[in-house]
Amino acid sequence: MIGRHPDNQVPELKDFNLYTSDPVLRAAVRRDAAWRDGELVRQGAEYGSEATLRAAEDANLYPPELHTHSATGQRIDVVKFHPAWHTMMAMARRNGNANLPYAEPRAGVWSGYGASMFMHSQTESGSGCPTTMTKACIPVIQLNPALYAELAPRLLSREHDPRDLPLAHKHSITVGMGMTEKQGGSDVRTNTTQAQRHGSGPWGDEFLLTGHKWFFSAPMCDGHLVLARTGEPGPSCFFVPRWQPDGRKNPIHIQRLKNKVGNRSNSSSEVEFKEAWGVRVGAEGRGIRTIIDMANYTRLDCALSSAGYIRQGLIQALHYTRNRFAFGRYLVEQPLMKTLLADMALESEAATLLAMDLAARFGSDDPADLAWRRLMTPAAKFWNCKRAVAFCGEAMEVFGGNGYVEDGAVGRLFREAPVNSIWEGSGNVMCLDVLRAIAHAPDDAHRVLDGLQQTASQEPVLQQQLRRLRDELMQAPDALEAQARRFTQRLVLTAQACLMLQHASATAAGAFIGSRFDPDWGPVAGICAGLDRPEGLIEAAWA
Repeated sequence: MIGRHPDNQVPELKDFNLYTSDPVLRAAVRRDAAWRDGELVRQGAEYGSEATLRAAEDANLYPPELHTHSATGQRIDVVKFHPAWHTMMAMARRNGNANLPYAEPRAGVWSGYGASMFMHSQTESGSGCPTTMTKACIPVIQLNPALYAELAPRLLSREHDPRDLPLAHKHSITVGMGMTEKQGGSDVRTNTTQAQRHGSGPWGDEFLLTGHKWFFSAPMCDGHLVLARTGEPGPSCFFVPRWQPDGRKNPIHIQRLKNKVGNRSNSSSEVEFKEAWGVRVGAEGRGIRTIIDMANYTRLDCALSSAGYIRQGLIQALHYTRNRFAFGRYLVEQPLMKTLLADMALESEAATLLAMDLAARFGSDDPADLAWRRLMTPAAKFWNCKRAVAFCGEAMEVFGGNGYVEDGAVGRLFREAPVNSIWEGSGNVMCLDVLRAIAHAPDDAHRVLDGLQQTASQEPVLQQQLRRLRDELMQAPDALEAQARRFTQRLVLTAQACLMLQHASATAAGAFIGSRFDPDWGPVAGICAGLDRPEGLIEAAWA
């Protein structure tokens, strides 16, 4: 506590270290990437500094502006940003969020990367969109060796280069994606954008694209991975740069910027392609399979950043209740508030463990890790993103009316939370992807459950959950599909419980298992298995 303020208003939480104050995150890094600890201490101080908080605030207060034409009527399709946006983009790039696993391939690098993404999302989330897409595009672009050889130095650079120039003149580049169209949304098999052959060049087969994209994230990226049809049964994947190799502006016409609920610092757009030049990446007619590989990496980042939202909501709530006086004592000392905060601490710890454990398994060829990634990437994306929406609302409610104003920290957090649950596949799509992964490789599901079985062997409650999961796998596909959300929830909660048994205190693990499988748990936060001393969880949550 910092002491009771004369007017009982709680000062802003600032100039603190997001990393050293987070014992769960730091322990996860030290398990898998101890070599990254010192750098993350530096980043944690940077992300919690007042200067960074002001830059994040300004990037969202002054949103991007679209300029389609120059003063002389030429088509320019430029999105202009406040300087604070570039401050946050430069920070994300410098801290490795755009490329660390590929720039420094070594043991534990995905855990080190995950911690940086986790912290960045707590401070400013919009800049995470083009940054994570850039990182996720790297293994896709590698499918075209000649293209990757040209772009690799710019993709792996730690420098942010905001200049709108042809690729050859850039020090570093960002890459976005264009998948969805107005008539299909998530059903990208219905895409109508056409790609006409235009010869061959040093990067392979060249095409001219004509059509549209309903969501084109983020239009000022130096290139995009785009789905379009060539005449094959399925669409193909293309790298489409803002500038053509001959130095001409590529005819990608930005129709408008989306007026989004949150994520306001980042520009999302609708575009029309007017014979835009592109080069094919991956096999022709296999574009969905190609770009889904990119989506799997961005889904990991959705799970990480949503866990970050949950963590930030928790520490904002802890800071506020430790310094707000009501009814004769601090809010944090009120019995019901203690129960709520303890439950929020459990939620944050489990979300962090789930996301960081998933990150640690990326880059591994171990069959158990591969099976876990196939099932748990969509499952973790579904659960952490879904839980973040309700959690941020609960954090706002802790503040009362002070939370429901744009001047505070939790308002923007609340508006940011839903985007991850929608982007890269909504909740239903994620649950169906869990079932698709099981149908495609049934042995993976049993391998995951067998691994959980070993951890949960002494926990009757978890043993029961595992039996129910195995029974549900025996259902007819249509019956299981109708219950996909229930199945995915049970799978994730069981996985989180096992991770808590492995890495959390006995008190926290017991409270998590006792509450999450209690029939009364779920509708509202604030149920944590009747702990005798909930303040123990609260004290342990924030170092």
